[in-house]
Amino acid sequence: MSLISLLMLTDSRLPAGTHAHSGGLEAAVAAGRVAEAVDLHAFLLGRLTTTGLTGAAFSAAALEAASGPDDALLAELDAEYEARTPSPAQRRASRKLGRQLLRAVRAGWPGPALAAASVVHPDGPHQPIAFGAACAAAGVSPHDSALASALGAVTGPANAATRLLGIDPDTVTAVLAALEPHIQDTADAALKAALGPVSEFPSFSALRLDISAEHHSTWEVRLFAS
Repeated sequence: MSLISLLMLTDSRLPAGTHAHSGGLEAAVAAGRVAEAVDLHAFLLGRLTTTGLTGAAFSAAALEAASGPDDALLAELDAEYEARTPSPAQRRASRKLGRQLLRAVRAGWPGPALAAASVVHPDGPHQPIAFGAACAAAGVSPHDSALASALGAVTGPANAATRLLGIDPDTVTAVLAALEPHIQDTADAALKAALGPVSEFPSFSALRLDISAEHHSTWEVRLFAS
C-alpha cells in the first residue's frame, strides 16, 4: 500500500468537487443549529456516526469488489447505498461527486477498477463506491479506505465552516483533532461491517440532514451545492 497514494486521494486539492459541498452544514447554519465551535463539533460527530459510518463501510466493500473487479457486486453495493440515501438531493450530489472523483483519479491511476465502477449506474456511481474503486486502483488497503472515508465525512463540512461561520481556521482544526478517536472508531466499525452480507451493512438515518438537503436544493442563492 502506498501512503503517498492515500494522501493524494484524501488531499482537498484533488479536483474531485468536494470543495463545492458543505455536507449539510450550510442548511444547518441557516437554520441556527450551528453557530459556534461546540455546535460544529456536535454536527460533525452526528454526521460521522451516521452517514459517515455507512459511507465508510460501502467504500471498504467497494474496494474489495473493484479489485476483482466484481461488476455484479459493485452494482449491488451501489443499489444498496442508493436505498440508504432517501433524499433525492443527496442522491444527486453523491453521484455527481462519484463521477468527478473517478474523472480525477483516472488521470493518475487508470485501470479496470475505475472502469467497472463507472458503469454501475447510468448517472455514475455513488461517491463511496467511487472512492472504494479509487482506493483499489491506487493500491490502498480496505482499512485505510474506511479510515479515509470516515475522515472525509467531517473534513468537507469542517472546511466549509470557515466560510459559513467566519470562525478561525485554527478553531476548526481543534474541532477536527477532538474528533480523531471517533473517526478511528467509525472506521473500525465500518471495516467490520463491510465483512458481512451487503443487506446487513449500516443503514443509520440522519433525517435532519435529509430534510435540510431537500430544502437547501430549492434555494436560489447559496454558497455550496449541497
